[in-house]
Amino acid sequence: MFAFLKKTSENISRFLGQKQKKIQKDILEEILIESDISYEIIEKMLENLGEQISRDELRVAIDRFFRGESYYDKVRFNEIANSPIVYLIFGVNGAGKTTSIGKLAKRFKTQGKKVILGAGDTFRAAAIEQLELWSKRIGVDIITTKHAHDPSALAYDTINAAVARKMDYAIIDTAGRLPNQINLKNELIKISKTCSKALNNQPFHKILVLDGTQGSSSIEQAKIFHECLELDGIILTKMDGTSKGGAILSIIHELKLPIIFLGVGEKEDELIEFHENEFISGLLDSIFM
Repeated sequence: MFAFLKKTSENISRFLGQKQKKIQKDILEEILIESDISYEIIEKMLENLGEQISRDELRVAIDRFFRGESYYDKVRFNEIANSPIVYLIFGVNGAGKTTSIGKLAKRFKTQGKKVILGAGDTFRAAAIEQLELWSKRIGVDIITTKHAHDPSALAYDTINAAVARKMDYAIIDTAGRLPNQINLKNELIKISKTCSKALNNQPFHKILVLDGTQGSSSIEQAKIFHECLELDGIILTKMDGTSKGGAILSIIHELKLPIIFLGVGEKEDELIEFHENEFISGLLDSIFM
């Protein structure tokens, strides 16, 4: 069983008991609700299926859901060719944002890439210190500034340093307070615009970190960020500790954003790429023989 679906699978096993070759539609609906898939999605997926549903039938239904009306409607993460590739990272405090940045930097460095970090959460001194520890631990450069200094200037300096030092990646942290304060929203938009200016309007990645243990309840929070910033993708953290793995479907459906990485533990290498086929297979393995 894939680590990110372990708790989800255990929860399904407790609910279902023995795995089955075919399963009653109403029971399957309850199982999928237990996995934190929204009822609206479940209805759409199962509406054309009979009262007894097989593994293959459910796989086709989920595949169609991921694909959309056509192959071209499928939600994808758009890769960037220009260098340095900038990742501007957003998320509320406690979601695992700083840890995800460290893991992401380690992942790129392991691939032989040159990485620089930008400690842009200048509102929280502890966030700067935490990111400095990550930079030392994995051996990558970092740009910092004093507590409460302008985070947009920090982002600009980080990108300039990345260009001057011929870095492959620049990963920039941002403040993590809840996004329901208009001044913070404006600050995050300003940082994003500053990154665009520093890159001469070349594209960069705007990534939201979400706490996977919150499941579908994190969607409304994510919508606020997306409306302000036009995000490019999501990192879901703490997936090894949640039984709400089905929320992956809800998040993709509601936000129309790709999930690019999953955090599955505290170790440096416990950030894995999200692959929909693995997700679908893991979910089906939990239900069917």
